Amino acid sequence: MEVLQTAVLLVAAFVIVSVNGQYYSRIVSGASCSSYTCGTNAKCTISEGRPVCSCLNLHMGDPLVRCIRVECQIDDDCIGSKACLNNRCVDPCAGLCGVNAECQTRNHVPTCSCPPGQTGDPFTACRIADPQAACKPSPCGQNTECNVINEVPVCTCLPGYRGSPLVGCRHECESDYDCGNHLACTSEYKCESPCKCGENANCEVINHRAKCTCPNNWQGSPYVACRPECTHHSDCPRGKPACLYQKCMNPCEGVCGVNANCELRDITPICSCPKDMTGDPFVSCRPFGPRDLCEPNPCGANAICTPGHDNTGKERPVCTCPTGYLGNALFSCQRGECLTDSECPDNRACIDYSCQNPCTGRQCGPTATCTPRRHIAVCTCPDGTRGDAVVTCNRIDTQSVLNSGRFIRYRNY
Repeated sequence: MEVLQTAVLLVAAFVIVSVNGQYYSRIVSGASCSSYTCGTNAKCTISEGRPVCSCLNLHMGDPLVRCIRVECQIDDDCIGSKACLNNRCVDPCAGLCGVNAECQTRNHVPTCSCPPGQTGDPFTACRIADPQAACKPSPCGQNTECNVINEVPVCTCLPGYRGSPLVGCRHECESDYDCGNHLACTSEYKCESPCKCGENANCEVINHRAKCTCPNNWQGSPYVACRPECTHHSDCPRGKPACLYQKCMNPCEGVCGVNANCELRDITPICSCPKDMTGDPFVSCRPFGPRDLCEPNPCGANAICTPGHDNTGKERPVCTCPTGYLGNALFSCQRGECLTDSECPDNRACIDYSCQNPCTGRQCGPTATCTPRRHIAVCTCPDGTRGDAVVTCNRIDTQSVLNSGRFIRYRNY
């Protein structure tokens, strides 16, 4: 019976395989997982045509005999706060950290740290932190203050002292010469401004001493109070009626031009030229002259004004249109259609600033023909006539005469 079973297990199948056009036979094993019995909690798989026995997941042992279930084989078999140790999910923090330290497990990895407010080596021991521990004892010099910033001692001079805080600090000043020229040393050993002037006074410090003065045009004692010459127009006398920049002034002074008059309207200066003069009252006034007849231009638009005289010899402005313009110079001058022949068509000429026919009937003789060409009148005699086309054209009488045995016809040459 055992021999028969062995024979059955060893039965092989022949398979015909084609390789590069050649046919070969190949033996394929007929073994399968149904012919093998793996151990308890084991599984059977086929690999390269042969059965293979292995333990199920989370099982360990002899897969041909018996596999025993375990809690874990790797860390990923456990929850994130535990790790796999000896096939069991355990807390990796147990006994790992030092005294008073905290332990947290993330992704199966334990981490030791000191609680807030404590410091030290979390793998040895944690202790309550002293924020000023780095300043005990103080590494700073005399007259200094030590403060811990980011666990680092920082030294600074006490108020009113200066110098190197690591070596020692002293008063800001012992005398005026310890201060800048614009400061003085006070009884509190501080460099401060010595200015103690009166109200509205100016103060200038020279060699640590204050010099008090009133502003320009102000009155009073610079060590008590300074006041302006005026604050309202009513504070000023008649000759200087305006209070400008807190000083009594005459607004007309230096405002108007040469020979100009200045009158005050309230405190506003009004500049004007005298009646017999003209010009810019803010620059200069002068007597009237012929050129003033055309200033401003009394003529029409685009017209030219020229000083002249009327029939009685009295001076008056004369208005004319400039070259190339047409119209009434008293009202408006308009630019003509043309200035030269080139601005007109070939059969027109520029006459009186407009493009006109050059053949007006007066250029050629009474019987001649006038043709406008190249901007001029061209005179010719009609067929059957001859003569000077500018003067007159005469009719030609055709007759045949014998002259030396030849026929002669008179023509217009």
